[in-house]
Amino acid sequence: MVRIGNVEIRPLGGFPGCLLMILASLVLSAILTIGLNLLVR
Repeated sequence: MVRIGNVEIRPLGGFPGCLLMILASLVLSAILTIGLNLLVR
């Protein structure tokens, strides 16, 4: 369990949590790549 200020982040166990983390990382990397491409241009 991770605490950030007043917010507690509880990692989901099992398959749904794993899937959620993979999806989140994919979305974040896509956003970062697009953002960097726009900045460089």
